[in-house]
Amino acid sequence: MPDVPSTPNRLTLGQRVVAAFDPDGALAQAIDAFEPRTGQRDMALAVSDVLEAGGTLLAEAGTGTGKTLAYLIPAILSGQRVLISTGTKNLQEQIYFKDLPVLRDALGVAFRATYMKGRSNYLCLHRFEAACDDPSPRPAADHATLSLLKEWAAQTETGDRAELEDVPDDLPLWRDVSATQENCLGAECPQYDECHVTTMRQRAAESDVVIVNHHLLCADAAVRQSGYGEVIPEYTFVVVDEAHQLEDVATQYFGISVSTFRLEDLSRDAARALEGGGFGDPADGDALRTSLGRIREAARAFFIALLTDRGGAPARGEQRSRIDAARLEPVAELGHALVDALTVLESSVALLADAPEDLLAIARRAGEVRDDLRFVLRASEPAYVFFLELRNRGVFLRASPIDVSAIVREALWDRLRGGVLTSATLAVDGTFEYMRSRLGIGSAYELRLPSEFDFGQQTILYLPRRMPDPRDAAFTGAAGAEVVEILKHTLGRAFVLFTSYANLYGVRDIVTTARLDFPLLVQGTAPRSALLRDFRQTPNAVLLGTSSFWQGVDVVGEALSCVIIDKLPFASPGDPITAARIEALTARGDNPFADYQVPLAILSLQQGLGRLIRHRSDRGVLAILDPRIRTKGYGSRFLDSLPPAPITQDLAEIGRFVDTLA
Repeated sequence: MPDVPSTPNRLTLGQRVVAAFDPDGALAQAIDAFEPRTGQRDMALAVSDVLEAGGTLLAEAGTGTGKTLAYLIPAILSGQRVLISTGTKNLQEQIYFKDLPVLRDALGVAFRATYMKGRSNYLCLHRFEAACDDPSPRPAADHATLSLLKEWAAQTETGDRAELEDVPDDLPLWRDVSATQENCLGAECPQYDECHVTTMRQRAAESDVVIVNHHLLCADAAVRQSGYGEVIPEYTFVVVDEAHQLEDVATQYFGISVSTFRLEDLSRDAARALEGGGFGDPADGDALRTSLGRIREAARAFFIALLTDRGGAPARGEQRSRIDAARLEPVAELGHALVDALTVLESSVALLADAPEDLLAIARRAGEVRDDLRFVLRASEPAYVFFLELRNRGVFLRASPIDVSAIVREALWDRLRGGVLTSATLAVDGTFEYMRSRLGIGSAYELRLPSEFDFGQQTILYLPRRMPDPRDAAFTGAAGAEVVEILKHTLGRAFVLFTSYANLYGVRDIVTTARLDFPLLVQGTAPRSALLRDFRQTPNAVLLGTSSFWQGVDVVGEALSCVIIDKLPFASPGDPITAARIEALTARGDNPFADYQVPLAILSLQQGLGRLIRHRSDRGVLAILDPRIRTKGYGSRFLDSLPPAPITQDLAEIGRFVDTLA
């Protein structure tokens, strides 16, 4: 990275950053537990160079490096607007509510900061008012929730649903009252000036540090690419934390989706708008209600046909099924009937004189759904993979880009002056080539910083001596038996992480039958946040989880003393997106297994095992039950990627190690 020259009268950004990290610098004076770390300072200097000279930095910062402060301090001291994008909302809130107040006091620098989430996280005052006035019958639970929301709405300054800690994440009623892009009336809304989203954007426009998450970052890039404006106020520098998650999020946001939820929301909002009246001729209202009825009937018939058609519906136990034009042919007529019904509604509103703004918004949404449905029904664009997905009681017809690298490069990197991508897991086989190729990154500075933790002393890696192949029917039973024995040695205090719900449930039954005296927490029985809270607060607890617990989870201390992985986390080759990417790489002459599937699985494994050691004082057992890490040629790539911990195949060795933890 280029050296930044100094002048006698003015310190460079790099010099100010170094001074902040000095043993007697601002951080040491303000933070009691502060310890100077060479890796943290080196990363902060590299970020400073990007902020002054531009360019792109790829920085892998091993656990314990302190990467958050390493990018926040240069961002604050630069005096420029810097966008921070995180992989999770939890990290957003940690930065805003915990890290930035400390740095504001420590650095003695005046700066403004705010955080932004996706619109659907915020209460829409207009839709909330409509929901409260809606006379339609509701379940008793919805009435109770509405009462709670009324009390909260009168007090909240942000409208951020995160303030409602006791409200479930999947609350159906929230879809009726949230501020989504589709139902926004913009400046024409009667409550625009009081709007929580408007206020959020105004705060961001006045801030030096703006904290978003990857979902909002990609949503903003997609809107800018479409030419419809922007979600995030203009910025030229971005720091992407937990950058290993960006490809998955981009795949979602640069795709197209038509779902039962989307049509239900459209129908419900249209019905409310029609109830408002405002028609010069009552016949106009009757005609629109007839059009709305046609949409509901056509949507119901179309999605029922999708689910009953054996060629298109996912097989039992699966959530996704790949489709193409031929597989959609049996339902094409019903799909086009829905297209026609949406067109009639859009056209009917356009013909009205002085149509209310709510109805004009409904017409626009109907046209957008219609256009998206047409695209998916053709299922012919070679750059996309088309599939049907069942999720959260909804049916989704999706089109996702097979390769997002060019899209991300054009939508993000090409329009920015500088970008920093960082994570504890970015490199594979000692290089950043995999991540660069997946995210469309050309020339870039590269920095790899080892973990500050002493894994040789803090951990032990257990690989069972004899285990069946994961494809063998006997694997689940053997895995369950190993889990029971490991838990006996570690006295619970464990995450057991699975690659599938099927194996989770099989092992759960075995652990339950063993009658171990450890509280058992199972994903799906309570919200993720509640399970983590209970795990932290319950001595000797054991948590069984799948993908959502492999990353973004922090449990410090002896409460988590063991992480067990059932299988190497290869993406299922039957997944539509994975299958399409394998096909594309094969057609290009690449080796999809070596160049895509293995690197992706390595990064996932690193994230899962990374849940264990989160602090210098943490110690514990890592266990991988998949024998392929020892028996397959590619297994060495996985082993080489793991922390440098002693390896054992002896359960008794686990017991001796755990005894040293007491």
